[in-house]
Amino acid sequence: MAIGERIHFFRIMRGMTQKYLGMLVGFPERSADVRLAQYETGSRKPKADLTAALAQALDVAPQALDIPDIDSYIGLMHTLFALEDIYGLTISETDGEVCLKVNKGKSKDATELLKMLCAWKEQADNLSAEEISREDYDQWRYNYPKFDSTQHWAKSPSDELSNTLVETFKDKLKTD
Repeated sequence: MAIGERIHFFRIMRGMTQKYLGMLVGFPERSADVRLAQYETGSRKPKADLTAALAQALDVAPQALDIPDIDSYIGLMHTLFALEDIYGLTISETDGEVCLKVNKGKSKDATELLKMLCAWKEQADNLSAEEISREDYDQWRYNYPKFDSTQHWAKSPSDELSNTLVETFKDKLKTD
């Protein structure tokens, strides 16, 4: 699914008009709907800063908008093949059903993917058991990894170092 379709999907889900969303991200009122329509139809592709602004306005992670183009079955298959190459995704059969699995022995990336998939399964199980609402589940998915409490990988070591330095020297920072 192309980025324009994802923008459209989330805009409709949030009950926004093209004009409203366009104005939220800073387009002039007179052209906001036209500009947004250009992105939704795919005649223009938003740059990273606009993608980030759209994601913020739609209350989703930027990655939720810019996913691989899987509009065709062939494109989807090649995406799965790339996941096999990079992350050790394997295909097998269990109880007469075709299953995708992660070979965690393939690489560190495969192990990380498996952790993320386990977190997703936990949320899906919570939804199935009615421990969380569909809205909470969608909020978790569309903002991933923001609300993922099962892992701590989302914070980079540089963030930790930066926060420590700020805390250490906060009294020496200028406040004007």
